[in-house]
Amino acid sequence: MSGTRPPERALLPIATAAQSLAVLRTLLRRHRMLTVSAVTVLVVGTGIGLLTAPLLGHIVDLVVQQRGPAALTLPIVLLLAVAVARGIAIAVGTSLVARLGEGILASVRERFIERALRLPLERVEEAGSGDLTSRVTGDVTVITKGVREALPEFSRALLTIVLTLVGLAVLDWRFLLAVLLAVPIHVFTVRWFIPRATPVYAEHRVATGSLQHQLLDSIGGVRTVRAFRLNGRHAELLENRSQQSVDIALRAIHLVTGFFSRLNLAEFVGLASVLATGFLLVDNGSVTIGTATAAALYFHSLFNPINAALFLIDDAQSAGASLARLVGVSNLPPEREGERSAAPVDGSVEVTGLSHEYVTGHPVLRKVDLTVRSGERVALVGASGAGKTTLAKLIAGIHRPSDGSIALGGVDTGELGPAGVRRTVTLISQEVHVFAGPLADDLRLARPEASDEELRVALDRVDALSWVEALPQGIDTVVGEGGHRLTVTQAQHLALARLVLADAPIAILDEATADAGSAGARVLETAALRALEGRTGLMVAHRLPQAATADRIVVLDEGRIVETGTHTDLVAAGGRYAALWAAWSDSRRQPGGSETGRAEPHGAPQKVATG
Repeated sequence: MSGTRPPERALLPIATAAQSLAVLRTLLRRHRMLTVSAVTVLVVGTGIGLLTAPLLGHIVDLVVQQRGPAALTLPIVLLLAVAVARGIAIAVGTSLVARLGEGILASVRERFIERALRLPLERVEEAGSGDLTSRVTGDVTVITKGVREALPEFSRALLTIVLTLVGLAVLDWRFLLAVLLAVPIHVFTVRWFIPRATPVYAEHRVATGSLQHQLLDSIGGVRTVRAFRLNGRHAELLENRSQQSVDIALRAIHLVTGFFSRLNLAEFVGLASVLATGFLLVDNGSVTIGTATAAALYFHSLFNPINAALFLIDDAQSAGASLARLVGVSNLPPEREGERSAAPVDGSVEVTGLSHEYVTGHPVLRKVDLTVRSGERVALVGASGAGKTTLAKLIAGIHRPSDGSIALGGVDTGELGPAGVRRTVTLISQEVHVFAGPLADDLRLARPEASDEELRVALDRVDALSWVEALPQGIDTVVGEGGHRLTVTQAQHLALARLVLADAPIAILDEATADAGSAGARVLETAALRALEGRTGLMVAHRLPQAATADRIVVLDEGRIVETGTHTDLVAAGGRYAALWAAWSDSRRQPGGSETGRAEPHGAPQKVATG
């Protein structure tokens, strides 16, 4: 574990309503023909469906006039034809709307993923892993549900409402006036609901992200939590954030309940007005009973569309909040590229006057100077909180230093730019992700054009080829979620093989063997040494026997380099490293441990038990 103080969370940005609408307009223009086709078919289908009420009204008039059964044949046939035609048109229109929605959703996802994968790692760490993962999982799920379920239904409901009002006006303009008496209640309901719901849904998305971030921290760092007896503290944090999410959800449910109670009132007022108007108009001979019936049926047919449209405002608020979170990331400016005026000449690392602080007034590194020769293997050692992981991340370009400079291969990282640093440095931490899919594809993330033979060479380099070939389909075996589950050691083997394939001149191993257990750690330490052959290696050493194999050991304490030298020299010097080594050796002699000797110098067989 590195003992750096965690930075304050600075959530990734959330787009404004105007920015989200601008993105939607851009995407709709890209699908202009599909948009026009979908709207046209839905209008035709809805218009055909509106013929149902007048036909039923006509049947009522025929019955009142006692025209006989023969007179009902044509209206009934027309009703059947209207139902079939409307069904076909609505089905086609809904399908087109769904295709349009899926196309827009795919574009939004692609924009988000493309930008998210290029976010500065420092920015992601500042926000916390939960913020980004909740957007790519929970927010995408909410929008997907809206597109697949809400968008087609809302489109149909909106068209039905508009065209039905037109139909009422055609029957008699006074029916339209009667229906409009319910409009103020609807308007009031929406104006009451939206200002209250929008912040609640946005707050709920943020609370969900915070909860997910805490879950990832607590579960991912469970060993550290237990080691420092932080179980109660983390349980309390989880409980608090869970309760916060539940409280916000209950507020949302309360708003939805009040929303529908107001809609029921609007239905009562509207239907009562239409029936009263129909009674008066029939009484004075202005309309027939059939026309009044058609008007009542028209308004009754508005119940579901109006409720659906207004209810979908609830889904729209949630989807809109999620869309704003995706667009907020998509609209982030691209990383600043370097001037590309120079390229690294070798794998050397030059750190000069390097200082860094996550929180103002709490420095983690203080004026660190370090020179690593090209091809040299250097171990960074220190107690928890010494700053060794922070130094490694600064060299890897994950963070930008508060002060000082870093040169890779003789070129300042400012000139290289983020992309140039990534091409020069490969960082492997103890948190390795196995991507779902064929193992070969997982490896090709480091070099997409690599052949199967090159993959096998890389696996053999880190002593992983034997167990990979023993898998059911070899390198084509599906691994990750839903596939063959790999052990921690095997996952780290893949990470080391990716390092070989990437072939960056500088490699940083940040406690890459810490989670593998005793036997796994020994295997991985050997694999790591082989992966580092021919390149500069910086190892954040969790296990001192691994540090002992390095060409040079750099000891940090409270953000400063306090010692540097070989394992033998530092043990003989009796300083900080010697104390750490003695403490580690004594821990191995405790009950349940193993008697240990001293590590042999680099190049000799390692005799230290690594429990």
